[in-house]
Amino acid sequence: MRPYLSDWHTGFTRFNSIKSKIKSNFQIGIYHGQLLSSENSRSKMYATMPEKIPADTVKDDHVSNMLVDSFGRLHTYLRISLTERCNLRCQYCMPAEGVELTPNSLVMSRNEIIRLANLFVSSGVNKIRLTGGEPSVRKDIEEICSELSSLKGLKTLAMTTNGLALSRKLPKLKDCGLNLLNISLDTLVPAKFEFMTRRKGHERVMESIYRAVDLGYDPVKVNCVVMRGFNDDEICDFVELTRDKPINVRFIEFMPFDGNVWNVKKLVSYAEMMDVVGKRYTGIRRIQDHKSETAKNFTLDGHRGTVSFITSMTDHFCSGCNRLRLLADGNLKVCLFGPSEVSLRDPIREGADDDELRQIIGAAVKRKKAAHAGMFDIAKTPNRPMIHIGG
Repeated sequence: MRPYLSDWHTGFTRFNSIKSKIKSNFQIGIYHGQLLSSENSRSKMYATMPEKIPADTVKDDHVSNMLVDSFGRLHTYLRISLTERCNLRCQYCMPAEGVELTPNSLVMSRNEIIRLANLFVSSGVNKIRLTGGEPSVRKDIEEICSELSSLKGLKTLAMTTNGLALSRKLPKLKDCGLNLLNISLDTLVPAKFEFMTRRKGHERVMESIYRAVDLGYDPVKVNCVVMRGFNDDEICDFVELTRDKPINVRFIEFMPFDGNVWNVKKLVSYAEMMDVVGKRYTGIRRIQDHKSETAKNFTLDGHRGTVSFITSMTDHFCSGCNRLRLLADGNLKVCLFGPSEVSLRDPIREGADDDELRQIIGAAVKRKKAAHAGMFDIAKTPNRPMIHIGG
């Protein structure tokens, strides 16, 4: 086991003695007046909105009009949820009472996944991300990666994983064509990890991060959902992960989904996070991001890695959105926060040909709205739990 900042767990030697305190802080939160305002924040200089993708972006003959919405946005990035099952029970992802999982017979088969992926890639998608649930618990994950990576036109095959079972599987997955990796980790304190995920395994996740670095993934992306009263005191500790290793820490604003008891008091805004980092570190510079980039990315003097902020709640990036989501049950979702879904599994099983599937997909993409609702409206809009949608 590799060492990591030895004093991160100080004061947390007995989980049961602190569980109630963590729970109280996390559930209640402490409201700061600067939460939704960056007027006097040093982060204001970094806040930018991506440009809308011009309508004339679609120039390549192989790119299908199926992927272009009514606002001229070209969708070249498909997220595929392989399963709703997970080996953790994260509080912001799954309701305390659990969720009803889709029966196995109604989850997409490997052949259905590959057929739909091929349809999207042949129409212009060049990046696929595998999500879940936890994608690594799917028994045929290696075969899926191998078949997807062989699709002509696919440039990036990525996966978002909790890292719990990743370390031993990663060498084979890399051989099967997995070339980009996001590992979710919301705390560097083992006891807090156990509270948030309702499971043990912090050391195994850290080992997966280091294994990915050793295998040459550059960067290894670490996703951290920041929640007031739970892990907002660890922001700079996470930044330290980037000092000597090719790690990109991605701080994510807490987002509302069914059953995760979202509250604005738990939200730590991009402006506030940027203030915390700016007060501790110098030489912070914004990277020139692609117009479809979801994160605001930064380098820091003396750090090999980078830090990023995903600002879905306080500074959305809808105008440059190029993402579509295929859920484990075969439903297509064109917006993470939109309740609208359309089944692709059912038409496949009813004998639809590729042209019919393209018409269904194209119609759904054309119905995509210019932007998702504001965060307070999102919190009141019916949507599925994150474990159903795919991380």
